[in-house]
Amino acid sequence: MKKIILIIASFSVCIGLSAQTVKLPAPKKDASMTLYQALQQRASNREFSEKAVPDQILSDLLWAAVGINRPNGMLTAPTAMNSQEVRLYVCREDGAYEYIAKDNSLVKVSDKDLRNDVAGFQTGVANAPLFLVITADLNRYSRKSDHSRVMGAVDVGYVSQNVCLACEALGLSTVPRATMNAEVLTKELKLVEDQLLLINHPVGYRE
Repeated sequence: MKKIILIIASFSVCIGLSAQTVKLPAPKKDASMTLYQALQQRASNREFSEKAVPDQILSDLLWAAVGINRPNGMLTAPTAMNSQEVRLYVCREDGAYEYIAKDNSLVKVSDKDLRNDVAGFQTGVANAPLFLVITADLNRYSRKSDHSRVMGAVDVGYVSQNVCLACEALGLSTVPRATMNAEVLTKELKLVEDQLLLINHPVGYRE
C-alpha cells in the first residue's frame, strides 16, 4: 500500500511539473519579408488587437529574439564574451514564463497575469495579448563590474532590435519600452540579485 501511495505521489508531481513547462513548436525561420523590407517598415506601435498570438508565431519570434542558431549553442543575438546573460520572459493572461532557448520551451514562473504591471502607467498598451520582458543577469559574467552593467544593457538592446524586426516580418506590432512596475515584476518573475530589468515589448496584431 505504501508503494502505491509513493507511486501516485510521484506521478502527481510529474504532472504538476509538466504543466509548468510549455514545449513550443519548432521555429519555422521562413518569413518571406527580407531584412531590408523589415527595416523599411519597422515602426513603433502602441495599439493592439486582443487577438491571441499563436504558439507557432511566438516560437518564431522568440527564436529570432534570442534563440539558438548554431549547433554549438550560439545565439541569434551577440552577448559580451558569449556570456548569454540575457534572460527573456513572456507575460500573458495565463501567467509568466521564462524562455529557455536550449529546448525552445517556456517555463512558468508565475500564475499571475502581469501585463498591467509591465504596462505600468502607460495603460494604453495593457491590452496587448503578451509582453516580452528582457533582462540581463550579470551573475552569468565571470566578473561583475560597472562595465558588465553597460554590456548587459547593450546586449539587451540587441535582443530588443531583433524583436522589433521579427515582429515586422511576422505581421506583429510592438514598441520597446522601459516603463514597468519593477517591484512587482522583480518579485513575480523571481529575478535574482544583479539581474537587471531593462526593456519590455508589448506584442500583438495591429488594431
